[in-house]
Amino acid sequence: MGNALTVDVEDWYHVCGTEPLPVVSAAECRVRRNTEALLALLDEFGVHATFFILGCVAHQDPGLVPLIASAGHEVASHGFSHRLVPELGKEGFRDEVRQTGDILAHQAGRRPVGFRAPQWSLGASTPWAFDILQEEGYRYDSSANPLPFVGERNGSRFPYRTRGGMLEFPPLVTPLPGINLPTGGGWGFRFFPHLIVTWGIRRLNGRGCPAVLYLHPREMETAGPRLKLSPLREFAVYGPRTSVVGRLRKILSRYRFTTMERLAESWDTVSSFRHSMPPYPFQP
Repeated sequence: MGNALTVDVEDWYHVCGTEPLPVVSAAECRVRRNTEALLALLDEFGVHATFFILGCVAHQDPGLVPLIASAGHEVASHGFSHRLVPELGKEGFRDEVRQTGDILAHQAGRRPVGFRAPQWSLGASTPWAFDILQEEGYRYDSSANPLPFVGERNGSRFPYRTRGGMLEFPPLVTPLPGINLPTGGGWGFRFFPHLIVTWGIRRLNGRGCPAVLYLHPREMETAGPRLKLSPLREFAVYGPRTSVVGRLRKILSRYRFTTMERLAESWDTVSSFRHSMPPYPFQP
């Protein structure tokens, strides 16, 4: 079955809670160059990933999505404006999902079937969002992060179906007594020791479940620009000044990866799926 490598395609200044976004010139945008560097790395290892693309980024650079799709990667939705789902509300969320879906369908040649909310903001407080995604033709979501503060603290670490039947693929965390470590991506993937990350992957794989890793194009460089935030928030958003490339090379050389869409197709056919259902509010 394999694991999944996912990319949240957004630029360095897309940070939730900092609206309005800063005015950035074309020369200051870095998402294209960093995405191209990541595509080259994935091609080196023969890995196909899932790119959750922000609609406003696709709109501003119409050539980026075709570049990703032509390399054989899955194009999925990350919403349009990078605003939190509860802030958007039902109709605002529906509008963004539909707008981004239309843009990606036009640029990639097919509509996306996967979604990830900015800052893991889709979950128990927004049950209506799953209904909207299904109405818009989405097959799976990857927004329910089992972490405190930015996700579902007591959420499942394993794939499951929501009440409406949609597949949910939480990102990788490494469980310790009383806490889950954010080892699957972002600052945690670069900060925690390599052995802790791989232990989390092996633990999931040993249960017959895929590990879902995630990263951002900005993590391909160490000296990129950053918004002026408090020290704690800056670390939570950007992490240490380290490139993801070294850690990623080790992971790509050791484990099998496929796209999220292919994982969803696989999980639709396995009888062991229901053993990993989470508790309320997602259990049918």
